[in-house]
Amino acid sequence: MPGIQSISPLVVPCLFTSSRRIVRVAATARNPRMSFESMALKPPLHPTYDLKEIIKLALAEDAGGQGDVTSMATIPVDMEVEANFLAKEDGIIAGIALADLVFHEVDPSLKVEWSQKDGDYIHKGLQFGKVFGRAHNIVVAERVALNFMQRMSGIATLTKKMADAAYPACILETRKTAPGLRLVDKWAVLIGGGRNHRMGLFDMVLIKDNHISIAGGIKNAIKSVDLCLEQKNLQMEVEVETRTLEEVHEVLNYASQANTSLTRIMLDNMVVPLPNGDVDTSMLKEAVDLINGRFETEWCTDTFCKSTRHLPQN
Repeated sequence: MPGIQSISPLVVPCLFTSSRRIVRVAATARNPRMSFESMALKPPLHPTYDLKEIIKLALAEDAGGQGDVTSMATIPVDMEVEANFLAKEDGIIAGIALADLVFHEVDPSLKVEWSQKDGDYIHKGLQFGKVFGRAHNIVVAERVALNFMQRMSGIATLTKKMADAAYPACILETRKTAPGLRLVDKWAVLIGGGRNHRMGLFDMVLIKDNHISIAGGIKNAIKSVDLCLEQKNLQMEVEVETRTLEEVHEVLNYASQANTSLTRIMLDNMVVPLPNGDVDTSMLKEAVDLINGRFETEWCTDTFCKSTRHLPQN
């Protein structure tokens, strides 16, 4: 799929409010200790990524150490409002669970209710949620919550379109995410019906052209990976990038003669664009036929990046 860091929002939630002055209110806390276990579609796992810290950073970025000076000047401290979430475009809604975390981080007494869940298809004009509580705190939280939701909804909507078009193959994403937002972006891909590729450099071996050149060839690169994994007693998926049919032959020849950890072969840029707008898939089809189901296959091009998985044989 296109590099997800560049996707502009397609589903644009917005917030509108109706206010009333309330001097004495019994605050109702919603999920004061919300955990990922309560989410319909949980974020992908990462050993060092702290989603709550990302939320705190986003809020601190907005506050700048001073807070919302406009709201402090214009909104009475005792005012409470009900704000409603309204869809401004058709598409897949994503980021609802993350928005919950944002509102809870700002003010645990805010009461948030949703009529839709992450992954639902919504139409322009639909009111799909509301939040009630202190107006000042809602205003502080809403922009950060909406920024996450708009980004994630845009990614999820495009992912859904690509996943439907690619079926029965699967859409994967890349590490080409906005710095600091990798888990958020990859979560949105899951919500849109795609699958996660590796989360980082730590959870999968991906032998690319640079590794192959430095190792002195594709066979040497795979052999070095097999040896390293055996010495360190590591078990993980291993993928190798191939750019030519000759490299595919070399990989298959090595795999037939060695006990390899290889699990997937990437067929990189084996779809050639033609001047008339069509594409020549003959090299891709020949590569898939050569592999013949012995390994998972992944197709990646410069223009359609990322990939498909388990490519059909026809």
